[in-house]
Amino acid sequence: MTYDQTLEYLFTRLPMYQRVGKKAYKADLVNTIKLMEYLDNPQDKFKSVHIAGTNGKGTSAHGIAAVLQTAGYKVGLYTSPHLKNFTERIKINGNEVSEAFIVDFVNRIKPAIENIEPSFFEITVAMAFDYFVQQNVDIAVIETGLGGRLDSTNVITPEVCLITNIGYDHMDLLGDTLEKIAAEKAGIIKRHVPVVIGETLPETAPIFEQIAENNESILIKAGISNWKPKNLVPSYFLKNMGGIESVIQELIRQGWKIKPEHIIQGVENSNELTGLKGRLQVLDEEPLLIADVSHNVDGLKLLFSQVESICQGRLHLVFGTVKEKELSSIFSAFPKDAVVYWTQSHVPRALEVEELAIQGIIHQVEGECFKDVNEAIQSAKEKAQPQDLILVTGSTFVVAEVDNL
Repeated sequence: MTYDQTLEYLFTRLPMYQRVGKKAYKADLVNTIKLMEYLDNPQDKFKSVHIAGTNGKGTSAHGIAAVLQTAGYKVGLYTSPHLKNFTERIKINGNEVSEAFIVDFVNRIKPAIENIEPSFFEITVAMAFDYFVQQNVDIAVIETGLGGRLDSTNVITPEVCLITNIGYDHMDLLGDTLEKIAAEKAGIIKRHVPVVIGETLPETAPIFEQIAENNESILIKAGISNWKPKNLVPSYFLKNMGGIESVIQELIRQGWKIKPEHIIQGVENSNELTGLKGRLQVLDEEPLLIADVSHNVDGLKLLFSQVESICQGRLHLVFGTVKEKELSSIFSAFPKDAVVYWTQSHVPRALEVEELAIQGIIHQVEGECFKDVNEAIQSAKEKAQPQDLILVTGSTFVVAEVDNL
C-alpha cells in the first residue's frame, strides 16, 4: 500500500473516537495487550513519562519533551489527536515519524489487525511504541487519550506520572462527577512510580492520595511556578508549569542530567522544538487571528479570559463543537459582546451548525452560521477592524480545518 492507501485503511477500517465518538472507545486493555505481545512488548523497552488530565496534558507533554530535548536526550513524544497530518502524533526530537515507517508498520502487523480488530487509537499507540524502540530513544513522553485507567497507553511503567488537573469532559465515558473522573485519570498510577498532581481540588485530592497509597507511590503536589514567559503563551500553559517543573525535578532526583537553564530554554522554545500547534497560535495580524483547540468549559474559560485581556478592540468568536458537549456551561462562559460566527468541522461527531445556532438562541447567544470554518474566518476578517481580534476555537477538528495552520 502507498502512504495514502495506508491512512485510508486506518481511517476507514478501524473505529476512531475523534471521528465517530463513543462506539470507538474500548473499555479494556485486551486489544492493546495482544498488539504489544505481537510486537514483542515494546512498552517494556523504553523509559517514559506518562501524562493524563482533563486539560493541559498536551502542552505539558510538549513542554516536558522540550526540556529533555534541550538537555541533550533523544526524546520520543506521543500525543493525540493530530491537527493536519497523522505523523504529528509520533515524534522524536520534534521530527515527525516518517511515512515510510507507517506504511511498513501497518503492512507488518496487518495479520494482527485482521485478527484482533483493534481501534484506530490502539493501532497508533502500538505504532508509536514500536517506533520509539526501533529508534532507540532515551525516554518518551506519552500523553493519554481519554482517561487513564483503560487508556491504550496505560501498558507502560514510566519513570514518573503526571496528572495535570480534573474537570468535566467526556462524562459519558469517564463518569459524571469529579471523583469518578479523577479515579479514571489516576488509573495511570503504577506501583512504586512517583506521581505528580498538577492541581488538586477538595473532591479529587482524597482520590489521588488513596490510589497513590495503595500503590506505595510517592505523591508530589505541584506548586506554583515562578516562570515569567518572554513571549505570548496560553494562560493554561502557565497553569501547568508547576506540574512540568515538578516532573523535571523528580527526573533530576532519579539521576537524569537536566540543568535549570534547560528548563527555561526548553519551555520558552517548546513550540519550535516539538512542533506544537493549535495552542494560542497566531495565524495573522491586523486583525489578530488566533486559533486554539480548547474544547471544554474549564479550558475555554481560561482561553476567553486571556484573549479578552489582550484584545484591543472587539472580539470576533468563530466557534464549533462536537455533539456530546454540555453546551449551557460553555455558552455561559462566552465573552460578553463578542461577535459570534457558528461553524462546524467535517467529521461525523461535529455538531451541525444549524443545531449549534438553535442551542445558542436558547441560551441567548446569537451568531451567523457558516458550514466551513474558513468561510467564517473570511466573514470575520471582512467585518473586523484592525484593532479587533478573531478567535477560532471550540473543537480540535474545527481548528484542524483552518487553512495555513
